[in-house]
Amino acid sequence: MPVISDGDRVVADSFAIALYLDEAYPDRPALFGGEGGKAMARFIERWSQLTIHPYVTTAALVDLHAMQDEENAVYFRQSREQRFGKKLEDVVVARDDGLAAFQAALEPLRSMLGYQTFIGGASPLFADYIVFGALQWARIASPYQLLDESDVVAQWFDRCLDLHGKRGRKVAAA
Repeated sequence: MPVISDGDRVVADSFAIALYLDEAYPDRPALFGGEGGKAMARFIERWSQLTIHPYVTTAALVDLHAMQDEENAVYFRQSREQRFGKKLEDVVVARDDGLAAFQAALEPLRSMLGYQTFIGGASPLFADYIVFGALQWARIASPYQLLDESDVVAQWFDRCLDLHGKRGRKVAAA
């Protein structure tokens, strides 16, 4: 779970952090752009959690296991195999079969990005960072390619990697 410490204030949870930063630093670019942006971000958060996260989890499961130290690897395997009801390797086998459905599920995003640069319009809002975070997690957790470079979603992701002095690219890809 993400946590920030800002002076005496400690804030946990990505959405709560974004709300805090937007209120505490009104001189910085807005993360929501008002109440409508907050409502949109909640929708995007749920869509991401229900559409992107499950597929990334299953597609990267063996790679995520390999990132664990010895002690955590035992717990990781046991808990995930119990959750999925099968061996990690058997879960990941289905990722190729599910890739087309995953890519099709991104069509609303793809369609919107066909006529605007970011989910937030001309510049990113927190809704962009929500989806970016899920895809960045996939990028650093597994070398498995989720998107073709010609896909407008992949091009949007590249723009997000370049934001803030290319900070997203400074995290090594798997």
